Order: sequence, then structure tokens, then C-alpha cells
Amino acid sequence: MANFSKPTVPHFSVDVFQNEFLPEGGREVHAVVTVTATGGGTSGAGGLAAGGPAGVVIMVDCSGSMEYPSDKMRGAREATAAAIDTLRDGTAFAVVAGTHEATEVYPADGGLAVAGPHTRAAAKEALRRLTAAGGTAIGTWLRLADRLLSSADLAIRHGVLLTDGRNEHESPQELRAALDACAGRFTCDARGVGTDWEVKEVTGIASALLGTADIVADPAGLAADFTAMMETAMGKGVADVALRLWTPVGAELTRVKQVAPSVEDLTGRRTEAGPRSGDYPTGSWGDESRDYHVTVRVPQAAIGREMLAARVSLVVPDRTDGAPRVLGQGLVRAVWTEDLALSTAIHPQVAHYTGQAELADAIQQGLNARKAGDRDGATAKLGRAVQLAAASGNADTAKLLSKVVDVVDAATGTVRLKAKVAEADEMTLETRSTKTVRVKR
Repeated sequence: MANFSKPTVPHFSVDVFQNEFLPEGGREVHAVVTVTATGGGTSGAGGLAAGGPAGVVIMVDCSGSMEYPSDKMRGAREATAAAIDTLRDGTAFAVVAGTHEATEVYPADGGLAVAGPHTRAAAKEALRRLTAAGGTAIGTWLRLADRLLSSADLAIRHGVLLTDGRNEHESPQELRAALDACAGRFTCDARGVGTDWEVKEVTGIASALLGTADIVADPAGLAADFTAMMETAMGKGVADVALRLWTPVGAELTRVKQVAPSVEDLTGRRTEAGPRSGDYPTGSWGDESRDYHVTVRVPQAAIGREMLAARVSLVVPDRTDGAPRVLGQGLVRAVWTEDLALSTAIHPQVAHYTGQAELADAIQQGLNARKAGDRDGATAKLGRAVQLAAASGNADTAKLLSKVVDVVDAATGTVRLKAKVAEADEMTLETRSTKTVRVKR
């Protein structure tokens, strides 16, 4: 069993990278905001999250398709057991079996167990009774996880969801309603096992609940994946962190997008937080660093003028009174100049992540065109993706692309579509298309 020390609340720093210079009449300011949390995660000593206890609900697909082949169900049981072994002592947890219904397998009393030697053993014994039968209604699983996690006063609330098939026993609207109800209440990592599940469903769940999504094509890899996933969850030291952006009168935020370690558009997730301020959710943090691309439209100003275009703050609600606590802060500036060399320069950070976002879009558009039978469109988009991956040093994505296209010249994006592509390779590329590499500084 893994031995974990207690995560402490990390220290946050906010760094802003931008070209603040605008030409006469210029109105659009771009900045990359790097948020780094250090001194938290598992670097401290003691029991659980410093802000309070943590809770995890593991949702295991037990629909009939999990029995074909039989190693999927066996792999799911083994992976869940490995995740339970990775839980830190004192973590609240539960296991849910998901079919067209949701059933609490352990502790099966409508609440959460507390991780320790006895409860881990009992939970793993309960896993042996899991069998595959029934349909798939993922929204029902998520709603039960939400009820279980809300049954205790928890600082960190996390879900892990495994599925092997499509959400066929509830409508897309029902799943969407469940995601909307659970958003902001807990984070959730989602995994698809095998190749019969729907990529957009699994990635959509992770996106809505600020978690990660991935494919485990071979069930034999589930235990290692679940262990790594749970180790990351156990390293979280503070939850419900929001990126708060204030803009002055006349300025408008037009984009807030996470660009590393993956692309996630947060623009539409704003909640108002006072005069000219809005909060954008970022979820839970341990020892890690993330980058955000912020775009501000400012009023026109004369040459020589300068202004504060935006104030960026990291805030978290205080567990005692709910009042926001500022964890870090940075400033986005705008300066008008007649020097063309200054005003036309693009900051390397902004250029890099603009390319990474285009890379993710090109992959999605290329795969969509390929599925639609548009070979010319697929070749053009996937060729552009190869070019962008090579230029930015995104070796992992370049390797995935090479399983879908034959690369003639990466620098120019010249490719040929492969005649035969393994379904797992195509799904892996689609699932991981939003993963980015950090800019070289």
C-alpha cells in the first residue's frame, strides 16, 4: 500500500507574460498568466488536506458490455482495488456500481467510509461481488456521487469514473443536466476502457467537472492508470480555486482559456464577483503549474498613455466564513506607442499557446473530416497539426499523429492519410488532442 504524507496548502504565485505595447488605435491585449502552486501536494507532513478532509467516489461501469471481453470487468475490479490501496488514511470514500442505475457498493449505507486498514479490506471484498449486467446511464452515477460527497463536510471532493460504452440509457439532455448540477461541487477524472465508448462523452464529463480524461485501450493498464490518478488526487491541498479577473471601466474580457497542461476554454464559465470582476473555476490544486491565455479589449487611447487592462487574482473561499481569500495576484498592462517594432512584437508565450490551441483544433477538425469521408479536408487539417506539433516540440502529439498519417515533411505539414488506422490509435489521438507542452523559456 502506498505511504503518503499530508498535503499542506500550497503557496501560489502569479506571473504575467505579455507584450503590453499597442499601436495607435490598438485595443486588444493578450497575456499568458502562469499560476504556480508550490509547497503543497505531498511535500508536507501529517494526515489529509490542510484545509479539511478529502473525499473520493469511484464510479465503476458494470453494464453488460463490461463482460465482453471478460478481462474488462476483471481489470476494473483490480484497478479499483489499486485505487483504494492508494487512498491516504482518513480519506472519506465510496465505490459506486454504474449501470442504467447507480448502486453504492461500499460502504452501502448512503454515506462514506473512512480509509483505514479495515475499510480498505472490506471495500476490496465488496469489489469481488461486482458483476456486469444492465445498461449505461452516467448522469445517474454522477448524481449519486454528488449525494455521497455532500453527505460529509469535505474540503476536497473528487470523483473517478470508468466506462467502456456509450451513454445509451439516458438522453444527452439528462447527462447535461447532471453535469450542470454537479459542476463546482466536485471534480472528476474520466477514463474510457477499450474502444467502444464515445470520446466526446468522456472528455465532456471531464471538461465540465474540471478533471482529466484519457483512454485505457488495454484493460491490463487500468490498475497503473487508477493508481497514478489517485496519487494525483491525494496530492491536492486546496479546492475551489478561482481565477478572478477585474477590468476597468470600458475594458472587456473576450477570452479566458487554460492552455497548459491542456486546452480548456473557461470564457463561458464566468460567475460575477462584484463590480467589473468575474470568477473562472480552476478546481483543485497540489504542487503544479498551469498557464492561462487572457484577452482583454480596452478603450482606445492616445500615444504615450498607459492603463491597467486587468487585475488577475487567485481566490479561494475561506472555510470558516466563505469570504474570498486572495492567494496570488498579477497585472495586465496596456501602453500605446508609435514604435512599430514594439507594438507589432508578439510575446513568445502568447505565440506558443496560440499555436497549441490551433493544434488541438486542427486535430479535431481533421479527425471529423476523416470520419465524414472528406480525405482532402482531413489531409489538410492533420497536415497542419503535424506542422504545429513539430514546430512547438510537442513530441507526444506528433507520435500520436504519426499513427494516423504518414508524415512526408513535418516542417511543411505534408502528409498522407494512412489506409488503415487502428481504432484505439484514432481514439487516443482524439482524447489527448488538447494536451499541450509548456513553452521553452
